[in-house]
Amino acid sequence: MQRLQSSLTPPRTTGLQYGFTIIELMVVVSILAVLAALATPSFTPLIERWRIRQAASGLESALYFARSEAIKRGGNITIRKEPSGTNGCSLASGVSNWDCGWFVFVDTNNNGTQNAGEEVLQRFATPLNIEVTRSANSADIRFDRWGRANAPFGFSLVPLNKSTSDPAARGLCMSSGGRIRITTDPADIPCAG
Repeated sequence: MQRLQSSLTPPRTTGLQYGFTIIELMVVVSILAVLAALATPSFTPLIERWRIRQAASGLESALYFARSEAIKRGGNITIRKEPSGTNGCSLASGVSNWDCGWFVFVDTNNNGTQNAGEEVLQRFATPLNIEVTRSANSADIRFDRWGRANAPFGFSLVPLNKSTSDPAARGLCMSSGGRIRITTDPADIPCAG
């Protein structure tokens, strides 16, 4: 009777193993690789828009900061473009190219150039692969004691090697009175102020 009973009970298995086989894992990885390859080009415009917005926001913030510091300190505040070669940036070769970033400093002699002993108040390095071009051919913006810029101006911010008609492009305009506006209209990039 004992033999009969043992043949009716299923055999015991010790330590069941759960998981994926190597073939299943390779199929999943190859599917993910194909999906990533298809999705990557569609992320490029999104990344470009984000970089342009970051630079426009940083420039707007620096202009408001410089303006408020000029009012607080009685003038002699300047924003100047970073020279080419700063932090490994190879762009910004011309006077109106602000591609490498900018800095705000106390310009005690009001000459638009940072001399020894003049305090840097703020720096901004632009994100990679964008072009920031000032409409006026000048490397600095000076603010007087009332917070007015030395001239109205505008900037165009576009992805590297693209035009102002690109969907990511933005324009930043500042009147001599200090009003700042950001535009996405290609006909208004760059604006005069």
